[in-house]
Amino acid sequence: MNESIEKHIREWTSPPYDTDTIAEINALVAANNEKELTDRFYRDLEFGTGGLRGVLGAGTNRMNIYNVRKVTQGLANYILSNNGASMGVVIGRDSRHQSDRFAEAAAGVFIANGIKVFYYDDIHPTPTVSFAIRHLSAVCGIMITASHNPQEYNGYKVFWEDGAQVTPPHDTAIIGEVKNISDLSMVKVTPFDKVKSSPLFRVIDAEVDPVFYARTKALSIHPEAIPAAPVKICYSPLYGTGYKMVPAALREFGFKDILLVEEQSVPNGDFPTTPKPNPEEFSAMKMGIEYAKKNSADVFIATDPDADRIGAVLRKRDGDYLLLNGNQIATLLVYYITSELKNTGKLPPNPRMVSTIVTTDLIFEIAESNGVKTYSTLTGFKWIGLITRGFEKTGESFIFGCEESHGYNAAEFVRDKDAVNAACLFSEMTAYYGSKGLSVAEVLDNIYKEYGYYRESQVSIMMKGMDGAEKIAGLMRTLRAETPKKVGNYDVLTVTDVQNSTLIDLKTNKSAPIELPKSNVILLHLSDKAKVVARPSGTEPKIKFYFTTYGKSGTEPLSDVKARTDAEHETLKKDFLGSLGLQEG
Repeated sequence: MNESIEKHIREWTSPPYDTDTIAEINALVAANNEKELTDRFYRDLEFGTGGLRGVLGAGTNRMNIYNVRKVTQGLANYILSNNGASMGVVIGRDSRHQSDRFAEAAAGVFIANGIKVFYYDDIHPTPTVSFAIRHLSAVCGIMITASHNPQEYNGYKVFWEDGAQVTPPHDTAIIGEVKNISDLSMVKVTPFDKVKSSPLFRVIDAEVDPVFYARTKALSIHPEAIPAAPVKICYSPLYGTGYKMVPAALREFGFKDILLVEEQSVPNGDFPTTPKPNPEEFSAMKMGIEYAKKNSADVFIATDPDADRIGAVLRKRDGDYLLLNGNQIATLLVYYITSELKNTGKLPPNPRMVSTIVTTDLIFEIAESNGVKTYSTLTGFKWIGLITRGFEKTGESFIFGCEESHGYNAAEFVRDKDAVNAACLFSEMTAYYGSKGLSVAEVLDNIYKEYGYYRESQVSIMMKGMDGAEKIAGLMRTLRAETPKKVGNYDVLTVTDVQNSTLIDLKTNKSAPIELPKSNVILLHLSDKAKVVARPSGTEPKIKFYFTTYGKSGTEPLSDVKARTDAEHETLKKDFLGSLGLQEG
C-alpha cells in the first residue's frame, strides 16, 4: 500500500481520534480491505469552490466531524482576517445523517475563535440560510447538506455576505486557508453544551422565519386567482427540510387544500422510500404521483432534502398526469412570471433573468420576447449569484434565475435555488391558468406551438474512484483533441471550450474569446438548433452530457413534431455517446 496511505491509517487509529473512528478503520485493516482503505485515504476530501461534499465515514477522503472542524477552522481564519467576527456566521442544516453533529461542531469552532453564530435550531431549507445572511448582516453562512445525493453523502456549503455561494476571490482564499490546517492541533474547539450558553450564540428560527414567509408571499403575481380557482396540491418534502416551511408558505399564499405524502413528510436521513431523494428521478416522485392520482390532486410538488429544488407533476384535462423535467418547469415559470409581470404592469425597471449554458434555450427566447434581458453563465447557482449581486450597482432588477437541474428562484432576497418560492409560484400559476379555463399542460403545448418544440435530456455516467476520475479526464481530453465535425445527421457549427475561454467556428476555423469563468466544459452547437454539452460533475464522481434537439410546428400537428424531434433526439444521443465508446444506462 502507498506509504502516504499507511501513514494516514496510523494517524487515524490513534488519539485524538475517537474510539468509534479508530474501530472503523481498524476493522478495514483487519479485513485487509486495501481497496476501501485506499479510497478513504488516497487524498483529502477536497474543499472546492462551493464547499465540501462526500461519503460519510472515517478517513481523509470522507465526510466526518474531523474534516468539518478543519474546514471550519480554515473558514474562521479567513473571517478573522477580514474582521468579520462581530458580524457572525449563519448555520443551517438538513435532515441527513450527522447533519446535527456537523452543525454543532462547526458552531463550536466558530465560538472558540470568537466568532458570533446565528443558529437555526430546527432543520431549514438552504435558501433560508442565504436569506438570513443578508437579513442579519452576517459575514457568511454555512449549510450542512448534500442536497439531493443518496443517504451515504453529506456536505458543507459556504455562502458569503452577499448571500450567494462563495465565488472569486473569496473561494480560492478560503481554500488556501483550509489547506493551511495541516493538523488537528491547529483547530480550536468548544463543546456544544458550552456553545449554547455563550453570549456569541443566538438561535434565530423564531425571528427570521416570519420575515422569510412575508417576503415570499410578496412575490405573488395573481393572488386573486387562488380563491377563484381552488387548487388541490399534493406535496412531499422527500423526508427533508421542506416538511414545515413549504406547506406554511403555501398557506400564506392562500392555498388551503394541501395534501402531504405522509410516509415522506417526517424528516429521515435514511430516505426509506426514495434511495435517491432527487426530484429529477422518477423513483423519487413515484409515491407522490400515486398519492396525487388517488386523491385527484391538480398538481404534485416534491422538494429535495434541503428544499432548494422542486419536481412537479401536472394533472391533464383527460385526468392523466404529466411528469415535467427541469427544463419544462423552467419554461412554464419563465413564461408565467415574465408574461404576467408584463401584462399586469408589474415588471420592474431593467428586468433581468439569469440562467445557465446547459438550460433550455427556450427560456431565453420567452424572456426576451417579454422585454426581459437575459444572462447565461456556468452551471450552478453560485454563478447566477455572482451576476445578480452586481445588479445593485447597475440598476438592473432580478426577477428570475434557474437551471435545468430543477433549481429555480424568483426572489431577489435569496441568492440561491429556492424551492419554497418556486413551489408557491408554480401552484399559483396552476390556479391562474385554471381560472382561464386552461390546464398547465395545455399552456406548455401552446408555448411549443409559439416558440418551437425543444427536446432536452441529460445522461450522467458514474465513474467512481481514482480510475473513474482518470477516465473522465480522458474523455474531456479526447473531445478537445478530436472534436467531431459531425454528430450523426447534424453538422457541428461551433465549439465552445469554457476551460480555454474560446469559441471556434468550424466553418471558418476562427476563434473568439468568451466571457465565462473558466470551467471544464465543452459545448457543441449543431445545425438545426441542436446542442451537446459535456461537463464533469463538480460534486459527484460522474460526467454529464446534455442533449438538445428542436422542431418547429407550422401546419404540422404538434404531436407529429414531438414524435419526429424525440426520435432525432434519441439518435443524437446514441451517435454521440457511441463515438466516445459510451452508452446510456
